[in-house]
Amino acid sequence: MSEIWFRTGEATVLAAEGQYTDAMPEVLIGSTRGPAGQAFANMMGQVQGHTRMFVVRDLNQLVRPATMMTTKATIHTAEYVELLGGVVQAATGDAIVDCIIEGILPKDGLDELCMIIMIWLDPRCAEDANLDRKDLYRTNYEATKLAIGRALKGEPTVDELIANRKTVKHYALEDVIEY
Repeated sequence: MSEIWFRTGEATVLAAEGQYTDAMPEVLIGSTRGPAGQAFANMMGQVQGHTRMFVVRDLNQLVRPATMMTTKATIHTAEYVELLGGVVQAATGDAIVDCIIEGILPKDGLDELCMIIMIWLDPRCAEDANLDRKDLYRTNYEATKLAIGRALKGEPTVDELIANRKTVKHYALEDVIEY
């Protein structure tokens, strides 16, 4: 395996209509001996409102490479923690294992790698009586696989970013600027 020193990726998978289950993971993958490993080790403590946890598929099923997940949004309720440490964590873990099965992540040398995944879980999910947990799983599973694949392929490339500079615009800029 060629050494994976420091790779980043992200993806967005949108929710089904009427849901708040959009998934937008941001992934850092790298060697345990490099800056990714140092960042991983520094995350071993807790920060109020941003729980950090190893990604496990279920009890006693820690994924490889060792992966730490944390939230982008501040946690305020036990219901939010339950979704994060339940459906979202399981979807993330399943996606990682499937990335190994499908050859997206190299099977050899996994113990020399680590990942940090920043998770977007909309706080409205914890309050939504009609939350579709299957959609929450789907979006997080699909987005995690995409983000890992993009990180390892270096996507988008610099050439792609330059080529789409005037054709792709952040959704928050609609009616703000014209290209």
